[in-house]
Amino acid sequence: MRYVLILLLAGLGYLLFWPIPVAPVAYHPPENPGFTGDFAENRVLDKAEFVPLPEGEIGPEDLAVMPDGTVYTTSLAGNLYRIDGAVPELVDRLSGRPLGLKAGPDGALYIADSFRGILRWNAPGKVETVVDQIDGAPVIYANQLDLGRDGTIYFSNSTDRFDPRTLGGTKPTSVMTVWEQSDTGYVARRTPDGRVEKIATGFVYTNGVALSPEEDFLLINETGRARVHRLWLKGEKAGQTEVFLDNLPGYPDNLEAQGDGTYWLAFASPRVPAEALMPYPFLRKVVWRLGPKVRPAPIHRGMLIQFDGQGRILRTVQDPDGRLGITTGGKQVGERFYVMTLDSPGFARMKAADLP
Repeated sequence: MRYVLILLLAGLGYLLFWPIPVAPVAYHPPENPGFTGDFAENRVLDKAEFVPLPEGEIGPEDLAVMPDGTVYTTSLAGNLYRIDGAVPELVDRLSGRPLGLKAGPDGALYIADSFRGILRWNAPGKVETVVDQIDGAPVIYANQLDLGRDGTIYFSNSTDRFDPRTLGGTKPTSVMTVWEQSDTGYVARRTPDGRVEKIATGFVYTNGVALSPEEDFLLINETGRARVHRLWLKGEKAGQTEVFLDNLPGYPDNLEAQGDGTYWLAFASPRVPAEALMPYPFLRKVVWRLGPKVRPAPIHRGMLIQFDGQGRILRTVQDPDGRLGITTGGKQVGERFYVMTLDSPGFARMKAADLP
């Protein structure tokens, strides 16, 4: 009996006091709207064809459309693929963990790499680091980026708390950041003269970014609070940030400007039931100590929305069965609509004519 009591006390001590890497703070999320209204469930993505990457490859997280119409994606292993043909074609081996992709006005491909910072690629074997630190501190989790017509680079850094290079990648890092609710995410820009500065801070896991057609504002996805912000770049409100879309039914990932004043936003997961514990930091510590099987994780249920510059939801496309895995981005390219994924062995595409 004594040994049982000792074990029970040891177990209780572990659950209550064992050191853990997360330090949760209280957060009171708004009530989840669920899949209602503008977000009502549909099965549009049932029409999408799943396109596998070569065997063993996973994680085509984003896509970029080059001036000549070539479409690129990357993989978890750091490989660059051309994907506008019948099957993906290996173009180069980049290493790192490339996430956001964007064609620059100079015709080069710019890459937000969560291990290496902001990169510039213009031919096989020719990749250079553009940004890997700000004010002497490393950029530890570059996520997505957009470029202005003058070559200014706007990019998100998801967190300064957890380094994906030491935590096994981006997925555990995102879960830890959102579970903790630490607000060290930021957005920065690099101007053509090489100056790099933070222009918006205080986000719980900063993610997708996209410029308006006039480049007078930048939209910013805050994954950990299920919302989108607008940072004004010009005019009377320049430098001010405001909530643009709030209380979304899922956690927003990449943001793609379609080029016509509208944007595609992908949800990595619906809001999870564990949000009920967000007001209680101590209970979240206990849950974390219980181990990976109990900790919150993304739910496989694909969803993307298209909205305009006034925040009006124009279209919603969904994969309720989670066939595609964790959806991270989408964009219409000519007669095709692409859907990208975080850790699936490929991506999806469908006829743009089949969109609602």
